[in-house]
Amino acid sequence: MEVLRIATSGSVDDGKSTLIGRLLYDTNSIPQDKLEALHAASKRKGLDFTDLSLLTDGLVAEREQGITIDVAHIYFSTPTRKYIIADTPGHVEYTRNMVTGASNAQVSLILIDARKGIVEQTYRHFFIANLLRIEHLVVCINKMDLVNYSETRFNEIVADFQLLLQQAAFKEQVVEFIPISSLYGENLATRSEKIGWFKGAPLLEYLEQISFDREDRQHPARFPVQFVIRPRTEAYHDFRGFAGKVASGHFSTGDEVISLPSMQKSRIKSIEQFETQLSTAHAGDSVVITLEDEIDTSRGNMLAKPDNVPAALKEITAQVCWMDQQKLVSGKTYLLQHGINRVKAKVQQIHHVIEVTTNRTVEDKKELGLNDIGKITLKTAQPIFGDAYPVNPANGAFILVDEFSNATVAVGFIE
Repeated sequence: MEVLRIATSGSVDDGKSTLIGRLLYDTNSIPQDKLEALHAASKRKGLDFTDLSLLTDGLVAEREQGITIDVAHIYFSTPTRKYIIADTPGHVEYTRNMVTGASNAQVSLILIDARKGIVEQTYRHFFIANLLRIEHLVVCINKMDLVNYSETRFNEIVADFQLLLQQAAFKEQVVEFIPISSLYGENLATRSEKIGWFKGAPLLEYLEQISFDREDRQHPARFPVQFVIRPRTEAYHDFRGFAGKVASGHFSTGDEVISLPSMQKSRIKSIEQFETQLSTAHAGDSVVITLEDEIDTSRGNMLAKPDNVPAALKEITAQVCWMDQQKLVSGKTYLLQHGINRVKAKVQQIHHVIEVTTNRTVEDKKELGLNDIGKITLKTAQPIFGDAYPVNPANGAFILVDEFSNATVAVGFIE
């Protein structure tokens, strides 16, 4: 069964947690004992209805303040598909959590309060979804019950958002606008009579119809080697396999491959997954690959196809989202983690900081603060074999790690 990964985002109190709770309720994904606990918790809060947002706000601070702070991952399924939803925070100070929560998403679901329309966080979350090249964007106009399910108000917000789309760098996003009321479950799992003027599919039905290319055929083939298997048994004394996960593209038996950085070539002899022999391994498959020749390949190396080899990068220009209280300044040294490889990297230049609400670049800023997004150039001690993020997201992202505290301070996207 296919798994669809969704990231929800929106401003504070736009109803993200309530929407997810309602989806769980409408798909019968809440155990009876948990539902009873929700009834009791809602009564303690003095509410005359069951507060479904409590399902996702798991931290005590979240429940007390009525906001989402951490990224919560929620799992549910329908007869046709499994879902993983990352419920990301709405506060501007938790932008870094939104970036990490959406990093593996196939669908970005942005909520907008029908009363307020597009606000600052809408710009920020749309910019991040666009930066991450998330292919499907669902804009849910929520709290339609508070504007009397007005078609005019819905069309006004859609028109405002269309202006945002014109500024987008990633033009291939598939965008859908859906009017909903999370609190009352209108237009979520089933069509709503109160929003009868809307002729599109309700949210869950639309999510069920989204298709995506699991095999990742449009991206170049990349296989980072995580471990070299050399059994110390007499039966397999000459076995040498390379274990890892196919990052992008696909590999088949008989394919010619090149090992980086040695640049030696061979052909794939076999592809094994546990005790199963595969003819082809696709993106996301964890396999062991054996080669016809003994070539110089070890942990941290990469197998690719000779007709599409990633460049050996020692100078990297990238967009980064800064995640640390200590500001990023030129000349600072960090550890750059790309896949399983970790190398020293020095910040050579800060080109600009992006004002996401206006999509304007500020050239005269020489530092990046917490949650800032900007463009920088790094110089690495050793080359990494990366792709430009727009060309191949699976091999185009990295993180920066503080070499003293070992804290992750930034996520970057190679240009």
